[in-house]
Amino acid sequence: MPEKPAITSSELGVLWLTYQEKTMILRILEYFIEKADDEKAKEIMTNLYGEIDNYVGKIKETLQNEGAVIPVGYTAQDVNKEVPKLYDNGFDIMFVRLLKEISMGLHSLNITMSYREDIVLIFKELTTITQKYYNLCTQYLLEKGLLVKSPYVSMPKSVEFVKNKQYLSGLSVNPFSEKRSLNTVEVAQLHHSIESNVAGLQMITGFGQCANKQEVKNYFNDGAELAKSIVKELSETLLQNNIQAPQTAGGNATRSTLAPFSDKLMLYCTSLFCSFSMGSGSLGTAFSLRNDLPAKMTIFMKDIFEYAHKGAKIMIKNGWMEEPPQMEERNQMLK
Repeated sequence: MPEKPAITSSELGVLWLTYQEKTMILRILEYFIEKADDEKAKEIMTNLYGEIDNYVGKIKETLQNEGAVIPVGYTAQDVNKEVPKLYDNGFDIMFVRLLKEISMGLHSLNITMSYREDIVLIFKELTTITQKYYNLCTQYLLEKGLLVKSPYVSMPKSVEFVKNKQYLSGLSVNPFSEKRSLNTVEVAQLHHSIESNVAGLQMITGFGQCANKQEVKNYFNDGAELAKSIVKELSETLLQNNIQAPQTAGGNATRSTLAPFSDKLMLYCTSLFCSFSMGSGSLGTAFSLRNDLPAKMTIFMKDIFEYAHKGAKIMIKNGWMEEPPQMEERNQMLK
């Protein structure tokens, strides 16, 4: 009897996805470490690189032991460390922080789809590492004045219960009907969505000005316009409630038009951000009780899905989309 049971289809799937994500992050870190002009930021990214690289090795070893082919993922061909800086003023840590935020959600989900103890342990340890570096990035950005906290609020002095259905109001046949003030849960979701889309806008602006293929440039420019529209709409919702929308002081794209990353990598990274945006949008919809907010978020999620689908078509057209391991084609085998 074997010491370990064979890995399941879901375990193979999540290991494959994690290999794609982590090899992409390693390539991004290689460029940012090379261009870092702040020693503390460089130390954070260098230490993170070492920890991620270790787990890429563990995933590769696990797949090899199972007789599975190692994915291509993202390699030295997908990064060019010799080009000038594409981003300035703290964007490297802003970007890493957002990547760690995405990773936290992915690792937690991957644990729920894993059974074998050694694979569960990989994702538990990756979760711990991700939380550690997310916090290091957050504290770094706060110290540098590059991260805007959500607004403060007076502390509640008593427990209140919803009195009537008007609490859900936001959309109404009467345009002059008054909407209730946003609650703190709704503000948290709006603030987070704006913050994420601002970072995404900065990222995709840089991608757009350095992409090699014109269709990829156009795709990124479309994404920038989509991110702008989301930021504008959600910021107006906050301002209507006399709440200042978050604005970052840094992270701008430079004037460089030389690509540090391949079009393939930049498209995959954008796809990852789209998936994250749809997931966090779903969460915001679930916990927003003022009915105009879920309506807005649903429209945004539809637009983001269509945008991501367009990007997938470009990747397939250019032969850049690596295919996940497939289940057996039983119908074909029977024929």
